[in-house]
Amino acid sequence: MSLAERLDALLPQTQCTKCGYAACRPYAEAMAAGEAPANRCPPGGEEGAARLAALLGRPALPLDPAVGPWRPPQVAVIDEATCIGCVKCIAACPVDAIVGASKRLHTVIAAWCTGCELCLPPCPVDCIALAPAPRLPEAGDSRARHDWRAIRLARDEAERVARLERYE
Repeated sequence: MSLAERLDALLPQTQCTKCGYAACRPYAEAMAAGEAPANRCPPGGEEGAARLAALLGRPALPLDPAVGPWRPPQVAVIDEATCIGCVKCIAACPVDAIVGASKRLHTVIAAWCTGCELCLPPCPVDCIALAPAPRLPEAGDSRARHDWRAIRLARDEAERVARLERYE
């Protein structure tokens, strides 16, 4: 297993982008390449930063305040009476934990939600709140859902391009 894979395995897999990278895997790759410090993962907190630093053979540093504070596990909750079905939260969710359809009620699969907060900014009616959760989803499950989402999005884009080419 490569260093990047071992670092990725230590990350909580929230895919929150707070570290400054598009997902947990790119952050792990940057750390392995010596391009990123090990203290930029708020969901991992000080403890996670210490584990990453130990694997890298670097001194442990406190969590970088620029990335935000550590927070206890949380889950998104949609106020169903306020939701307008715009699907912007669905598009933003990195692990496909939000389900619904255009102009239809949306809901969060709480067991899948990583509490990444990426669904909050695009919501035009502010119908999403964060609630305490007993724990984060299993990291391997979140990583798999993130990977499958990337495959689905690439497939959808290829299908869209193929449809457009038929009409050219």
